[in-house]
Amino acid sequence: MDPDHLLTELYAISNVPTVVMIDENDRIVHPNWSAFGTDLFREFTGIDSDKQHDRVRAWVRDDTTELTADEIRESVGDLSADEEQARLRFRIANELRHRNDQSGAARNYAIADDLAPHDWTIRRAAMPLQGQDPFGENFMRIYEEAEAAGRPYHGVTGY
Repeated sequence: MDPDHLLTELYAISNVPTVVMIDENDRIVHPNWSAFGTDLFREFTGIDSDKQHDRVRAWVRDDTTELTADEIRESVGDLSADEEQARLRFRIANELRHRNDQSGAARNYAIADDLAPHDWTIRRAAMPLQGQDPFGENFMRIYEEAEAAGRPYHGVTGY
């Protein structure tokens, strides 16, 4: 859990749920990838949780991963300047929300949305904070936007 979105910034996570495998020496052994613990969303995402479990088991049991160190370093990419600004605006919005400045929070959530329209850690995370259903009509709209844009994602895709 990352309620303050610190890990999403540190590891350029732009979707939830996301898994990052980090070993006991704080070394990333497998970068960001979308993963699910169950097949609840399999029809929707096309992601098979058994394959995800097998990937984690192989690492835990055999210390094997599918990517080389170079592939790991190159796989995620840095956040753009707009994405960094969006995350800052999201933080500001959350702080304003905690201070009961709902209009200031809404304004900053909207700016964050505009700056990073495909960052689900911002857009979807802001939904329940603004009284919206994170699986409702707004969710379907941003899902369709992401699909139309080719599913932009910071991390390993194709799993």
